Amino acid sequence: MSIVGPIRAALIAPVFMAGLLVPAMAQDTEPLPSWNAGDTKQAILDFVASATDETGPNYVAPADRIAVFDNDGTLWTEHPMYTQLAFALDRVKALAPQHPEWKTTEPFKSVLAGDMKGLEKSGKKGVVELIAATHTGMSTADFEQIVADWFKTAKHPRFDRPYTELAYQPMLEVLDYLRDNDFKTYIVSGGGIEFMRVITEDVYGIPPEQVVGSSVKTKFEIIDGEPQLTRLAELAFDDDKDGKPVGINAFIGKRPVAAFGNSDGDRQMLEWTAAGPAATLMMLVHHDDGTREYAYGPAGGLPDSPFGHMSQSTLDEADASDWTVISMKNDWSTIFPSAAK
Repeated sequence: MSIVGPIRAALIAPVFMAGLLVPAMAQDTEPLPSWNAGDTKQAILDFVASATDETGPNYVAPADRIAVFDNDGTLWTEHPMYTQLAFALDRVKALAPQHPEWKTTEPFKSVLAGDMKGLEKSGKKGVVELIAATHTGMSTADFEQIVADWFKTAKHPRFDRPYTELAYQPMLEVLDYLRDNDFKTYIVSGGGIEFMRVITEDVYGIPPEQVVGSSVKTKFEIIDGEPQLTRLAELAFDDDKDGKPVGINAFIGKRPVAAFGNSDGDRQMLEWTAAGPAATLMMLVHHDDGTREYAYGPAGGLPDSPFGHMSQSTLDEADASDWTVISMKNDWSTIFPSAAK
């Protein structure tokens, strides 16, 4: 907001104009504008104020201001399926002409037929087969290029927008607000680390070296005289549930003071953060807005969804442990960036 008034008034009453200028500028820089006023927004503001107050008992030195975020369902939408799974399904279709046997072999048969129920019946074993067929057997550089090319054209089936435009505007504001106050922001997700790293800097402002995720084993070899890292069809690290604290310790080396998640798979990360000696902030995004996004878990709507499941027991733990539950419906005035603009 700018101050518009007669030049004469500015000349004859500079003190009066200065009094107007301060609140106007404050409105320009109000933090978290896509968050509705209330206890949830205030919890973030209070935590940052406390952690950055050098005279207070909860002061956290800048070097220790580590904030970790789950990705799917916390920073961007994860329904009707994880974005990485959507990528895998599209890759199966693209590669199918080279694999005629897939027409009669599960889980590929169900994918090619568009039979999601059939794919679901194949369970975790089927998903592992899909990932192995679509994510491995190539160099890391080739995989990153394939992912980047997919993101250029792939669109969400409901919102008909690129997946990279479906980050949550309120969470983007939290990331910026924390970084403005000398926090270092990390993604700690069960998603594939090399899949996420392709877009995290552009979408979230989080560089590749600050992304922790699941990974496959890689092999160094010389191909046609050039060194190459080849992706193997074998899991190296599963960064989900109790793997998240392990990944934080291994790849970050410090316990976070703030953690944001949305599902049962994030509980251990929040528990690990809460057990630290410093002032802490633990937050869970509750998907309870079926109109603007999705409602699932304890909010109903999609109670049996395998994606981003949050049980009532996780909400109960949040209540007992003083974690803050973010109501997407009540706490966010907008969901996606375009609405904010």
